[in-house]
Amino acid sequence: MKRKKVPIRLCTGCQQARPKREMIRVVRNNEGEIFLDKTGKKSGRGAYICPEKTCLDSARKSKKLEKSLGVKIDEHIYAQLEEELS
Repeated sequence: MKRKKVPIRLCTGCQQARPKREMIRVVRNNEGEIFLDKTGKKSGRGAYICPEKTCLDSARKSKKLEKSLGVKIDEHIYAQLEEELS
């Protein structure tokens, strides 16, 4: 039987490659809105982050999440990510 390929994504915080299903996706759509994508299928530019507080803190401090999406991220998005982790 043929095995399915598991999509691998890179965390913006710790730079480790993990399966897509284990990551949290942050999306910027064409209008410039930023939101969390729990399904992983919404259209737009996506960036992935591990579901760990240390990864979120690292991405926030170095602004890697902002660089990968190409826009400034508001504090309420970071607050939503912190809620998602807990």
